Formats: sequence, structure tokens, C-alpha cells
Amino acid sequence: MVFSFVLSFFKWDFAHQKDPKFIGLKNYMKLFELREPLPYSLLQSLGYTMMYISLCLVIVLFLYTIIKREKIGSLYFASVLNFSSLFLSYMFQNSYLLLILWSVNFLALILVMIKARFNRYLNQHLLFSIVVFVFLYIFLRKIILPEGNTKDIFNLIARIKDDSDFIKSIYNTTYYVLLSTPTTVFLSLGVALLLNRVTHFKGFYRTSYFIPFVTSIVAISLVWQWIFNDEYGLLNYILSWFNISKIPWLKDEKWTIPTIAIVSIWKNLGYDAVIFLAGLQSIDKSYYEAAEVDGAKRYQKFFYITWPLLSPTTFFILVVSMIGNFKVFTTVYVLYNQLPGPYNQSGLTVVYYVFRKFYQEQKMGEACAIAYMLFLIILILTIVQLRIGKEKVQYEN
Repeated sequence: MVFSFVLSFFKWDFAHQKDPKFIGLKNYMKLFELREPLPYSLLQSLGYTMMYISLCLVIVLFLYTIIKREKIGSLYFASVLNFSSLFLSYMFQNSYLLLILWSVNFLALILVMIKARFNRYLNQHLLFSIVVFVFLYIFLRKIILPEGNTKDIFNLIARIKDDSDFIKSIYNTTYYVLLSTPTTVFLSLGVALLLNRVTHFKGFYRTSYFIPFVTSIVAISLVWQWIFNDEYGLLNYILSWFNISKIPWLKDEKWTIPTIAIVSIWKNLGYDAVIFLAGLQSIDKSYYEAAEVDGAKRYQKFFYITWPLLSPTTFFILVVSMIGNFKVFTTVYVLYNQLPGPYNQSGLTVVYYVFRKFYQEQKMGEACAIAYMLFLIILILTIVQLRIGKEKVQYEN
């Protein structure tokens, strides 16, 4: 790990195998380079949007201090930073400065909100906060501040995504994680609840659900490659029963990530279900007996007993699943015949990008930089989950 981290600061490729050249942060900076510079208007629109959001957050935070009667020392610092940025933005009229200043403002406000335990306020005044935020955003954009085209922001995101392979890999991987992780957790919990009620052939059902997890991912991907075939695949054949036209699962760009997610969900469902089942069986039955005496219904037992006491299990599955899903590679490699998707690199994930830089292009320094960027992203998300877990996870006494 130490060697690969050091290597990320060197230019070490096929031409420099024997004499790696130290280049500092250039490998990391190269990851975010775009093929063409961004238009001035898009940067300006993004800067104004960050300005609106930051100012709205400051006002909502001040309302929080009034309602809760709490003093937040860092809020005054954030306010000074906001209005100083507003003054500098009007003085210099520079889009790059505008974007940098208000991005820093936005991050500072998020840190203030976390420090102030702002989530407790949102739990009690969520609708009020949303209404105030939307009203302030519209008011600031239409009356006080110069007009910014919100549509340009989406164009900017699409432009950046298509102009940088690394950013596109981050986008595809994040899309995959957001699609597969919650779906797997939800479905596996449902399967675990059903298995927990089974009285006969328990071992058979548990083994049946768990077999995909221990099966080779290459074998699974090859089987699903046939299932997804748009001409004679099993999945389209089943959809034809419901008069649904054939879907080009492996040929259409928009279906690339959902296709990979389906395979991942099917493979990991059994493992998560077994973990949930272990959590369900560890809950003391006396809780349910007391609830029955009080006349609680089945859904009340689930939401007030089962779900809270399953929170440690759910937390573990979320952390492990998120880390595992960020490292998706083999499914893409096999499903699309060693290509990152059918076209337009629609299946380019971060690990696939590392593979391409290391094995195909033999740019080992850049590959190490990409790997450590992925490590940093996973580390940050895991720390956030751990912080949330301390407050939300409820352990049985």
C-alpha cells in the first residue's frame, strides 16, 4: 500500500519502467482534466447556483437558532464568509473566483450544520425548512441576484461527465452503488422475513438463496449474458408474456448500469438475507409477546420492534455492501466481452478504469492515483456512515 501510494506521484509507464520520474500531483490533476475547457457561461451559472444555495442555508440556519434558542459560534463565521464572498463576487466579476468562493462557502455551511446537530431540527421542522428554502431560493434568483440558468447546470454536469474518463467512471460507479445497494438491502430483508417464518425445509431454502453468493462471478456473468440476450434471451422471453417489447439489455447505453445492478442484486441477495435472518433470530421473543399483550398489529411489531433492533445488522450490511459495490469490475468485463459497456463507455467503473490504465495502457503511476482516489471516496463515505451509525443504530440491552 505504501509503495503504491508513493508510486502515484511518479510517471511510471512502459517508457519509464527502469527510471520512474517524480512528477508530484500531476497524476491526480490529470484525472480531472477535460478534453475541452468549460464555457464561461456554464461556470458563471454554477457559481450563481452555489451562491443561492449558500445564502439560503445561512438564513435557514439563523431561523434554526431563533426557534431552538441555541447559539452556534461557527454560524457567525459562516455568515461573515458568505457576505465577504458576495462582496468579492460583485467586485471582481470573475466566474472562477465565484465558483471557488461559493463552493467553499457551501462546504463550510455543511460542516456547521453537522456540528450543530441540524438533523434534529429537520426531524421536527422538515416541511417548514423545505418551504422556507424553496421560497428563499426563488426570491434570491428572481429579485435580488442576477439571473442564472438552472438548466445550464445539468448541461455542465453532462459536459464534465463526458469530457473526463475518470469523472465518468465515478458517475457510473456511484449510479451503480445507489441503484444496487438499497435494492439489495430491501429485497434481502423481505426474503429474510419470509425465511424466518418457514417451518419446514429451512436448510434447503437458505442454501438455495446462498448458492449464488459462493458461485464464481465469471460463471454467473456468462449465464446472465445469455439471459440478457435481446434475441433469444430468457428475460425478454418472460417479458413477452406481458406484451412488453424486447429490451436491448446489452446493446443500449441506458441499460448498462441497470443490467450490471441486476446481476449484482441476484448474486448478493442470499448473503444479505442470511445476515438479516441471523439478526431476526437474535431478537428476544419476549418483545413480541409483550406487544401482543398490548394489542399491537403485525406492522406495528415490525416498525417498533423488528426494524429498530435490526439496525446494527442493517448498518453492517450497508457498509459492507457499499464498499463491495464500489469495487465492481468482473461483471462489466465479462458481460460486455472485455469492453466498458456497449458504447460511449457507459459501463466504465473506477476499478475498470484502473485496470485499463495499468494492464492495457501500462501507466502504473496514473493507475495508482486512481486507486487512491477510490480509496479516499470509500473512506469518506464509510466515516460518514459510522458517524450516522452512532446516532441511528439501536442496540438491544
